[in-house]
Amino acid sequence: MTIRVQPAAFLRTTLPLGIDMAQAYDSGRYHSIWLPDHMVSFWPDSIWTPEFTDLAIHSPSPHRHLDGMAVAAATAVLTKNTPLATCVVDTVRRHPSLLAQSALTISHLSKGRFILGLGSGELENTVPYGFDFDKPVARLEEAIKVIKLLWRSDGPVNFEGQFFQLHHARMDTELYDSKAPPIWLGAAGPRMLRIAGEQANGWWPAGSWTPEDYAQKLKVIMDAGDAAGRDMSHFTPAITQICLIGDEGEVAEMIERPMVKSIILMLTAEDLRKFGYDHPMGPGWRGIMDFDPVKLSREKMLQFCAEMDPQSIRDILPVGTPRQVAAKMKGFVDAGMQVIKFMDYGGMAGAKYGAASAAKVREAEDELMAMCND
Repeated sequence: MTIRVQPAAFLRTTLPLGIDMAQAYDSGRYHSIWLPDHMVSFWPDSIWTPEFTDLAIHSPSPHRHLDGMAVAAATAVLTKNTPLATCVVDTVRRHPSLLAQSALTISHLSKGRFILGLGSGELENTVPYGFDFDKPVARLEEAIKVIKLLWRSDGPVNFEGQFFQLHHARMDTELYDSKAPPIWLGAAGPRMLRIAGEQANGWWPAGSWTPEDYAQKLKVIMDAGDAAGRDMSHFTPAITQICLIGDEGEVAEMIERPMVKSIILMLTAEDLRKFGYDHPMGPGWRGIMDFDPVKLSREKMLQFCAEMDPQSIRDILPVGTPRQVAAKMKGFVDAGMQVIKFMDYGGMAGAKYGAASAAKVREAEDELMAMCND
């Protein structure tokens, strides 16, 4: 059997904790189990109220996050077969020596199944806590160098970088089975894509809305890897795909809900321009790089919801029945994508949609695998 695409499982690292699903995700169905790592969610505080969503009745805050690395460690001992990946940990809040040690720890706990998923960071998880968010891409590139240096060195390590300095630093913990944990990157810009090709073993695009764009970004990665003399035959292109799964009546209702409209806050003004839309947040909006959910007032969100064109969601995201959503994602498989997690944000339209979301996602996964796998 030729397997072109596999689904990934997504294990929530928020309260209420979904770790009771870990063993179900270890069934062999999934390529890997992905665990997010956040301090803050993407949902604006000002509209997380019963006035706008019944989700606020069930949870007092959208930001009840737990430590993704800690939950990954717990998941490692609750599972036996499926790889685990942080999706993603930034290199702003954690020193690379701690990332290197934590990754080795979870690698040993999981018997070699841990994937260290890294990203350059986001404003809402860093700046409010006093972290320096200046030059995040350069910081990530240097952090990867430090992590790999610590993993590979037999004795004390010295390193003088722009962001990190090591002086006779030791990491004598051996690699599990003599293999370093794979590193995957969340990356979108040209420099990040180059780093992914030179340093990483897998990739999630931090925003790729068409198969053509996905293919172009993947080519930048593969070319960078080839230029660095790496064997890219085992590189894993993946995606976390925001979508709305439902029949036409359900979708029509979903896209009018403020929480669903808020998806557009995650997209850049440039993203929207490519589809013929002006971003309600202005022409310079950088999506998650500018997004601080605490600072968006009720008035600002009401203005955003009034100005945002719901048709943009239909044009940009996979929207529709499980089969329709899968059909749209087949183009990404043809472009080289191998692992997918359908992120059904229809559940953000309300509790009744959230209750049906998991079954719809599973059906979309089945449809896509039937379309693509021989």
